[in-house]
Amino acid sequence: MKKLCLLFTVFLSFLVVKADEGMWLLKELNRQSVARMQELGFTFPIDKLYDENNASLKDAVVIFGGGCSGVAVSKQGLIFTNHHCGYGAIQKLSSVEHDYLKNGFKADRFQDELPADGLTVSFLSSMRDVTDEILSKIPSVLSEIQRELAIDSISETLTQEFENSPFKSARIVPFYSGNKYYMVVYDVFRDVRLVVTPPESVGKFGGETDNWMWPRHTGDFSVFRVYADQNNQPAEFDPANVPYKPRYVVPVSLNGYQKGSYSMTIGYPGRTQRYMSSWGIQQMVESENKPRIEVRGVKQEIWWNDMTKSDETRIKYASKYDGSSNYWKNAIGMNEAIDHLNVIAEKKELENRLASWIESDPARKEKYGNTLNTLEEAYTNSNEIAKYTTYFLETFQNGIEIIRFSNTILQFNTNGTEQEKQEFINDRILRAYKDYDPQLDKKVLPALMKLYAERVPKEYQPDVYETINKKFKGNYEKYAEWLFKNSKFTNLDDLLTLLKSADTKRLTKDPAMQLALSVKDMGYELSSRMMSDYEKILRGEREFMAALMEMNPDKAFSPDANFTQRLSYGSIKGYAPRDAVWYDYFSTAKGVMEKYKPGDPEFDLKPFVIEALNKGDFGQYADKDGNMRTCFLSDNDITGGNSGSPVFNGQAELIGLAFDGNWESLSGDILFEPEMQRTISVDIRYVLFIIDKVMNAPHIVQELTIVQ
Repeated sequence: MKKLCLLFTVFLSFLVVKADEGMWLLKELNRQSVARMQELGFTFPIDKLYDENNASLKDAVVIFGGGCSGVAVSKQGLIFTNHHCGYGAIQKLSSVEHDYLKNGFKADRFQDELPADGLTVSFLSSMRDVTDEILSKIPSVLSEIQRELAIDSISETLTQEFENSPFKSARIVPFYSGNKYYMVVYDVFRDVRLVVTPPESVGKFGGETDNWMWPRHTGDFSVFRVYADQNNQPAEFDPANVPYKPRYVVPVSLNGYQKGSYSMTIGYPGRTQRYMSSWGIQQMVESENKPRIEVRGVKQEIWWNDMTKSDETRIKYASKYDGSSNYWKNAIGMNEAIDHLNVIAEKKELENRLASWIESDPARKEKYGNTLNTLEEAYTNSNEIAKYTTYFLETFQNGIEIIRFSNTILQFNTNGTEQEKQEFINDRILRAYKDYDPQLDKKVLPALMKLYAERVPKEYQPDVYETINKKFKGNYEKYAEWLFKNSKFTNLDDLLTLLKSADTKRLTKDPAMQLALSVKDMGYELSSRMMSDYEKILRGEREFMAALMEMNPDKAFSPDANFTQRLSYGSIKGYAPRDAVWYDYFSTAKGVMEKYKPGDPEFDLKPFVIEALNKGDFGQYADKDGNMRTCFLSDNDITGGNSGSPVFNGQAELIGLAFDGNWESLSGDILFEPEMQRTISVDIRYVLFIIDKVMNAPHIVQELTIVQ
């Protein structure tokens, strides 16, 4: 049932590839792409990009945590990634007494490095095409749902040898809307330690105001180290572990770049929807992005108000707020870009061309004659239920935290052994409550439940709304007061006592659990209402992709992002966002001081940062004109998940870390616009300057292989 959990997502389709568009599998680089890379300035040996038998560049680019990328830069396991990628780990390690978010951190010795509990770094081991092993076993008579279930079953068989290994991870990944499959295997390292992080006034400089914007002056980096056992193999945390020796280490260039210089990213882009139909895009705009913007806007305003008043609350909610607001602003920018760039009209043109191609041949009409109509019908019929589903998910799954805690408690085995119970409490309960403020959640609950009632018809409101209307006369604040006063889940000590009592009846009768159960029932209802259209979309998108590939047999297709290792190539360049405006391709430390606002939560700077910047002792990190470049632009094709991806020059030397895209092209996940779409990266020289001169950690720079 794994794939069926994607019910509430928007589904993939296809778009004709444009010049330099594409997040390419290193293992499948075609001659056309290689020739273009070399034309742009790539001189690194192609056979050293990906090699499963010998050390190659692919061995240095990692999955950092669960949704970012990173790069190995030293023979002692140093990993460079973004500050916002390490933010959750840094937040967990922080406290009011040791506020690493606000003040930064650096370890002078290995033994001073801080273990990041729960953080993993994964190195790609292998990729194997298993398409024939899967599709040859799928009868054509199966419905789409049955087909997905059969694929899940075969996939579990193919990966079962890795199931019980904590240090190996294997998954079967679909490509081209389920027309091709790879088994991807990773080595998972579980002893990861924080080495250096700048203060967030550097790592998050500009905050939400500058997020997705250019010019940018953010030192978005952090440094971690991977540890292994004495045999250089993955291991759980142990003080006796030693720094891991990666198969391949990336050299770091201080030579910089110029306009037009070759630029290449390798990383783990999470999800694109370049092949989505016009009807799917319309649903995304109206039924996903708009409700998400509204609900998160309400929640974030409540969170931010309390975060600015209390350091304790700020630390608890820093990572949660950061994650929520990032996609909130992304949704705003995406809707604007889709409208401004006429994305839907361009998709309709593609669909019209495909329709003409299908109609021109009886055999194609027999095979694909219903494909476009199926997609249009399925998306159109599901628009309303998709909108209500987004309100549901954003309110009850991503919004009110006590519901998520209750769902976790539902998994508690009251009949388990004492050891099993304690492990559950330690791993699932204590970690969650460390970053939870019941009084803040009590403010969020009535605001979001009221908004949900105003936007969603009664037939899609959980049964708890009847109780609120009858017992509390529709007053959501009074309901929240009652729930948080009477629930044992809002006080950690009370909850632990209740869990240890193993009283199932008291657990299920708790007001918070009653709310969660009511919500869960409605979740099933929404899912069942969507199922019929979901199945049509599954079939329609698969046929749509197959038709487009058949219509363009000589075209090299770049598969949609699916959090597998990808390469994108391009050049360093600026862009014109609107009439009479031109953005240069790099920013400098001068802009940091121009934006600096004392006391502002987004643009303040620590005194020692100001001192270092004003001193201007940039040394070997300055460009040829003596400037300290902070960030730069390139036309690489990236998306979420690429955060922390290394940016390479033509010799595969590190020149930066990708961390953002530009506002004007936030429709890039569904339509690549080469004249407008830009990747924003932090200059590696600024990273090293901060490490060396600001954080006073020159020993870290000495670990690197520096190219000058």
